Amino acid sequence: MLNVQEMTARALLVDTAALELAQNSGDVLGANGILMDAFYTDVRPALAAWRENRGLPGDPMSAYAASGYQARIAAERVGGVQAGWGA
Repeated sequence: MLNVQEMTARALLVDTAALELAQNSGDVLGANGILMDAFYTDVRPALAAWRENRGLPGDPMSAYAASGYQARIAAERVGGVQAGWGA
């Protein structure tokens, strides 16, 4: 979920007008630079603020870890330890 949110936010940061201009003029390096400017932007603080403004945890992974949910479902699991490579 976090990866999808981050990539979507970065895609929305692309200066599409400048990208179109670079593409139409055959400026491959310029177009690449426009895309890289957007995709190297750290969008995590903006996404955390967006989540918090909606009453959600700014850092969902930390909230999940702190919730104790994983320990609870592991304790409730029928049959003990989940099957894996060593089963």
